[in-house]
Amino acid sequence: MRPDGITAETGFPEASNGSYSSGTSKTALNGQSAANGNSHTNGSKPPHSSTYYGHNREEVTRILIQSLHELGYTSSAERLSSESGFELETSGVATFRSAVLGGRWVEAERILIQSFRNAGSQPDQDPLPEETLVLAADADRNAMLFHLRQQKFLELLEERDLAAALGVLRQELTPLNFDVERLHALSSLLMCPTELLHDQAGWEGPVSSSRERLLGKLSESISPSVMIPQHRLAILLDHVKSTQINNCLYHNTAESPSLYSDHMCDRNDFPLEVNVDLNHHSDEVWYCEFSHDGSKLVTAGKDHNVLIYDTTDFSVLHQLTDHEKGVAFASWSPDDTKLITCSQDNKARVWSVESGRCLLSVNHHRQPVTAAAWAADGESFVIGSLDAESQLRHWSIGGQAIHAWKGGYRVQDCAISADGRRLVAADTEAKIHVYNLLTHEEDYCLPLPSKPTSVAISQDSRHVLINLAEGEIQLVDMETTSVVRRFKGQKQGEFVIRSTFGGAAENFIVSGSEDSKVYIWHKENGNLVETLEGHIAGCVNSISWNTTNPGMFASAGDDNTVRIWSRNCNRPRPGPAPRSRVPSNGVTQTSALRTTTFGF
Repeated sequence: MRPDGITAETGFPEASNGSYSSGTSKTALNGQSAANGNSHTNGSKPPHSSTYYGHNREEVTRILIQSLHELGYTSSAERLSSESGFELETSGVATFRSAVLGGRWVEAERILIQSFRNAGSQPDQDPLPEETLVLAADADRNAMLFHLRQQKFLELLEERDLAAALGVLRQELTPLNFDVERLHALSSLLMCPTELLHDQAGWEGPVSSSRERLLGKLSESISPSVMIPQHRLAILLDHVKSTQINNCLYHNTAESPSLYSDHMCDRNDFPLEVNVDLNHHSDEVWYCEFSHDGSKLVTAGKDHNVLIYDTTDFSVLHQLTDHEKGVAFASWSPDDTKLITCSQDNKARVWSVESGRCLLSVNHHRQPVTAAAWAADGESFVIGSLDAESQLRHWSIGGQAIHAWKGGYRVQDCAISADGRRLVAADTEAKIHVYNLLTHEEDYCLPLPSKPTSVAISQDSRHVLINLAEGEIQLVDMETTSVVRRFKGQKQGEFVIRSTFGGAAENFIVSGSEDSKVYIWHKENGNLVETLEGHIAGCVNSISWNTTNPGMFASAGDDNTVRIWSRNCNRPRPGPAPRSRVPSNGVTQTSALRTTTFGF
């Protein structure tokens, strides 16, 4: 037991029966207290209204009791339970909780099965056994048993007790005839090495944490009148904060709003002004990206050049000139020590960021190399190309081919999720392909309404952002493949325009546009936050938001410049004077001169 009274295994205070209950008063199985829902420790009616500012008094009190236990204030929780006459949960729930968290699967199943048998009984006519749960209306017996037995199966696999695990699979899970697809996935884990078990099973954390998640899953099928969902007050407070953030158009901080007052960010703190113009490219700039630590910025363009800047003063650290044609993409390694560049010369190159030296040249493709993505460990990477015979390959850092995906399509862009599990490839034929990077197998292929020009995956690995040629950006749930939100307003149709996540906690979606502007939307409510006059002429091709400084982002455009946007305009401009943005023929440059149409 920890000094604060919370057990290490469950995260809840210890009690002799595994319950939160103080034992000083009883609650009926329907969640109401014994004396008409208003019992008091001295038997008299509490001198209180039945509501608390319009909220159910019992619900508020029981949630407070739960929260006090979770905060470690056990004595205060028991005092509140005693004084209010409201018990947190029934003895049946307490026993069930203890059985699940303790891995006593036979006992947990017995309580579940008994609860389903007695589900139709009326408590006032046929008293239920103490160890009985009040189930939700949509509770599914086989589903709940499947989740319990799946946990038992996975724990046996982790212990390498394969014989017992096989027995659970054949004799306990299979007869339920529930979620056959998941059952097949579980059977494949029997030959899975222990070190890969958690990733393959989607089973994160130690056993104690996974049992907590199991209990939370099972609680969805138990009436909240007898078993309040875990961490209910924290969840309610999260909802409050999320609502405030969603209603705050310029919320650009990773700090959580205070509960003491309503929250609203000041527009003046948002990066809306150009602080620095970088004019080192001699032609269209097609790509820009900040390093993960925010200390550097890479830019690449039609002039064959790749530039690496120090973001403290935006001085040029390296100018990489080995490519023979325009460079359309660059990608930082997870530790920012290496950089991959992708070019229309059909090559990808890996560079040392410290020295600026080329470490590896990939000459395998016969068409332009369009994109690259690093594996989470930084020991390998994937390259995408318009070469339909070799459109997607997985390479080791030493230059050895690990895997080549078949399919005969052309890749416009690709990205790997931060958790290292998924690879997304944008097909020029209006599709995205989602692969399991660990097994190299395709999870699914998602058709799109038009050609994708870029893909980006959120840091939590839950969503993929797809920029479409028809002028729409879609935020897609990677698990369900459903479109969560659509963003419109930017101009697109002919060229490769990139969009990405931006701001603190990725609160925004930001995109370039063919009308020389930068568009910023609120990710959660979909509202257009700002339309910025981005560049003098042509397209704004790429945007990158500094992940360590939410008050800064960069845009790359056809006017040969990279612009640094900031909420602080006091930083001095770099040394070289800006070049004229009018070509020698005296005609203003427009997007019609572009050649970065790639697969279009």
